[in-house]
Amino acid sequence: MTDSLEWQHFEAATLSRAASEDRPVLLVITAPWCQHCRDLMATSFADPEVIATVGESFMPVHVDSERRPDVNQRYGTGAWPTIAWLTPDGELIAHDNFLDSAELQVRLERIRDAWQTDKQNIQRRIGELWAQVDERTSKAADQLRHEMVDDITSAIYKQFDSVHGGLGDGIKFPHPEALDFALVQVQKRNDERMREIVVLTLDKMMESPLHDRVDGGFFRFSHTPDWHSPNYEKLLDQNALLLRSYLEAFQVFGKDAYKKTAEGIVRWMLETMRDEHSGAFAGSQNGDADYFINDATTRSKKQAPAIDRTIYCDANAIAISSLFKASAALQKPEWSDHAMAATRFLLDNLFDGKAVYHYWDGTYHLPGMLADQAHLVRALIDASQNTGDTDLLLPAEKIAEGAIEENKSSSGGFYDIQNDPQSHGSMRRRNRSILDNAAMAESLMRLSYLSRRPEFYEEATTALRAFSNDYREYGYYVAGYGRAIDLCFYPPLFITIVGDREADDVRELRRTALSTYVPSRIVQTLDPSHDPVLLERSGLPAGQSAIAHLTVGKVPQGAAHTPEELLQAIDSVERDRRQSLND
Repeated sequence: MTDSLEWQHFEAATLSRAASEDRPVLLVITAPWCQHCRDLMATSFADPEVIATVGESFMPVHVDSERRPDVNQRYGTGAWPTIAWLTPDGELIAHDNFLDSAELQVRLERIRDAWQTDKQNIQRRIGELWAQVDERTSKAADQLRHEMVDDITSAIYKQFDSVHGGLGDGIKFPHPEALDFALVQVQKRNDERMREIVVLTLDKMMESPLHDRVDGGFFRFSHTPDWHSPNYEKLLDQNALLLRSYLEAFQVFGKDAYKKTAEGIVRWMLETMRDEHSGAFAGSQNGDADYFINDATTRSKKQAPAIDRTIYCDANAIAISSLFKASAALQKPEWSDHAMAATRFLLDNLFDGKAVYHYWDGTYHLPGMLADQAHLVRALIDASQNTGDTDLLLPAEKIAEGAIEENKSSSGGFYDIQNDPQSHGSMRRRNRSILDNAAMAESLMRLSYLSRRPEFYEEATTALRAFSNDYREYGYYVAGYGRAIDLCFYPPLFITIVGDREADDVRELRRTALSTYVPSRIVQTLDPSHDPVLLERSGLPAGQSAIAHLTVGKVPQGAAHTPEELLQAIDSVERDRRQSLND
């Protein structure tokens, strides 16, 4: 008997071997930042009786949820660790979370005995379950309606905690996408209730132990609704989204504490998570209650928690977008340089001209994830807006074209993964995530404006319609979907600056256009010497001096030659739009 388990990778060869030996698969899904996961592996799966039973009757497979979100999405419980029990060909039988060694041993014996004595009924029930799923997803899509935005607004109202801020009354997550959606409603519709949701939530989080005032950034969630019992891990993507929330709230409300909180998040990103060699960002930092005490002197004497140095495409892309926003909102040009360095790393190492790969650990892995493509397109859009370099739209267009070719569903929307004929079990079924589709739809709509390619806009609205029947099931969790729907009915303010993109007057117009909060604004710089094709498509003249043209949808809204004129024009357009919405 061995004294440890020989964990296998989740791959076709492993499942083929399990099928040939008729062994159920024991799939353990952990997260690199999760202490409970480390405890499970060090205790329950180190028990000699457990090791013996697994070795005799199961195929043990261990998966990192961050590196394999495709596996986690199909077999995970939404919490970590997950212990999933699969048929030998990879169909889900059942799943659990943390089990101590005695509980795990009982579960192992029950699954083993059930498979040996009742496998036909297990397979029948799995088939019936998938038939129900297929019936549910085959409904015809409805047209998009602005009432869909109202439904998500109502879901946020309903779940708002008016005492502590945030959404829900138990374990409390920040939900930055819901805050972003709420702030859009504040600005567009003067929604005072949404104003309360944004301000109270940001204030309470900022003032609570969830906020790391020493190193900067926020911990992942609180076990209590008052934000005072944090789980101490920090995730790159969540902090990048919260950075956007605090930046935009600072732009709207002018509260200096929001600015300082945003600066703290950037400090954590650049000083703790940024890899100096690559310029990209690590994925997460482990939680450690003993280290994360709110005293800088004491903390400096302790060993900092470990960092998962894996470079994830989607999380880095979100960080890039937020860092560009921070550079513009807080007038920190060096932050734009850091964002651009990370962008170059992703383009050079996780995009081969056709496929986008999920992560880098010295080489690239896992091509074709929709989330990576959606967020990388958005990061390239933000890079182009902030630098004035329209050449960055070319890889964005290639990625969009690849997603349409490889991930698009015939019944509408995009699958989360590309088709793999060698897949087994549940991995054969490609899912359509409403959140990933919303991210891709918004990226495609913005790219359509910038590249002047209306087919991208059509693909975006088709993807959104695919969820028009079931979005209500998710409540405030799909605030990002609501924001994308809103963009269909509230066209962006499109500011096109024509002139030498490196000239001081053009740079100043670009900085001004990006410096204030305007929901759904798009900014593009067209240099006649570099962008003749896009300039021709735009129908705008190439003048002798820098000029900013303002458009809403296809309706011109005037032009500005100086930063002062541009700010006045933006304010006038947005004031008129708010007035028309609230009349």
